This record gives sequence, structure tokens and C-alpha cells, in this order.
Amino acid sequence: MNKFRIGFGYDVHQLKEGYDFWLGGIKLEYEKGAVGHSDADVLIHVICDALLGAANLRDIGHHFSDQDPKFKGIDSKILLAEVMVLIREAGYEVGNLDTTICLQLPKVNPHIPTMKACLSEVMNVSENDISIKATTTEKLGFVGRQEGVSAYCSALIYSV
Repeated sequence: MNKFRIGFGYDVHQLKEGYDFWLGGIKLEYEKGAVGHSDADVLIHVICDALLGAANLRDIGHHFSDQDPKFKGIDSKILLAEVMVLIREAGYEVGNLDTTICLQLPKVNPHIPTMKACLSEVMNVSENDISIKATTTEKLGFVGRQEGVSAYCSALIYSV
């Protein structure tokens, strides 16, 4: 009988002009980008945290410290690929992911199929196992003022 485990991730990044905007492994064309030690891909970061948490392997900061210069500017897809190695070495496989991106602008929905394809390839899972949803905050808070982006992820993993 398979053992099931659930993990949850949450992350926030500030948005500023002059930065690239990476989201779900793809670069979005927008006047602002996310600020962070890596490429600041908030969606990949919450997926990593949810998966690591589900497997009781701590969090993304434990494995990829923002104090370590080797991770400065790193493509978050590399981090996600490494998380998948850790998950699989621990004896688990991904059941499914359910994510929500909170962002006023740019609109995310047109990019969701491309994000799912990218993440599916990096993780070596079916696109059907990755749910990406997007919402605004109706112009409320730091997301509504276009000062930042946040994301949430629930992950189900199972023992193999």
C-alpha cells in the first residue's frame, strides 16, 4: 500500500523595474520583474517548498541558501530538478500539484499551458498532474498595487 503525504508552499517576491520576470519556468515580457537571489521564479519556489515539505526534507532555503553565491541568479528550473532528485531518492513520486499565482499584472492565464509544459518536462511528470491557477487581489494589498507577486502550492506525493 502506498503512503501518501501532503506538502504546502508559499512564497512572495517584490516586483521592480529592470528585472526579468520568470514565472513557471518561462520568461514573461513585462515592465517589472521579480527580485531575488536566484531568478526569483515564485511559482517554482512554492512547488519546491511544497514537495520538500511533503517529504519532510525541510525547505528550499535549507537546500539552496540565498547566502551561497553559487545560487546567485540561478535558473529555478535547476533547483526544481534537484528537488525532484531528492524526492525520488527519498522514495516518493509526485501525485499532483495544485498552485495559485496572485498577480495583478501581467495576466497569467494565456501563459499557463506553456508553464505546465515546461514544469512537466523539468519534473518528468504529466501535465495533467500540474494545476496552475491565477488570480488578482482586486487591486488590494502589495499584489494589487503591483509591488509584488505571491504564490501557493499544495503537493501530494506517494511512496513508490
